[in-house]
Amino acid sequence: MFEAAFFIYFRMKKLYLDVCTICRPFDDQNQIRVRMETSAFYLILSHVQKGFYELSISPVHYKEVASISDSFEKIQVETLLRTYDQKHFYDLPVVLQRAEEFISKGAGIADATHLAMAEHSSDFFITCDDKLLKKAAKLKLKVTVTDPLTFCIKENLK
Repeated sequence: MFEAAFFIYFRMKKLYLDVCTICRPFDDQNQIRVRMETSAFYLILSHVQKGFYELSISPVHYKEVASISDSFEKIQVETLLRTYDQKHFYDLPVVLQRAEEFISKGAGIADATHLAMAEHSSDFFITCDDKLLKKAAKLKLKVTVTDPLTFCIKENLK
């Protein structure tokens, strides 16, 4: 009885990491910002593995990753996506309509679709893309948009 009540009360937060965040470990680690965001990504992933958070993986992730030219990076990222893909149900007409709203307000197609998918499935949208962070701040989103470092700080991840 107690366990059931605990799980009803304690719902895992769902995280939607965009592809630039997932690919951060493959970027030039000589830059301090990149190293810090890579560490934050791994910290987030470790908490996902421990069951504190759940990743939301969408068809948009797979579409975007398919265009990665480095075969090693592509295989690693595809493996990560498949590992954490919970096969969420997306109400595609609703998601696409919301993506169209974002596009009409200046977001690119991929960014708009990621944001709409995240709104539909997640509590947080996490990105390393400064331009996307600025665009998202101007949109009225139903999901918290942040970068990996800020997320780790606010969630007090260790």
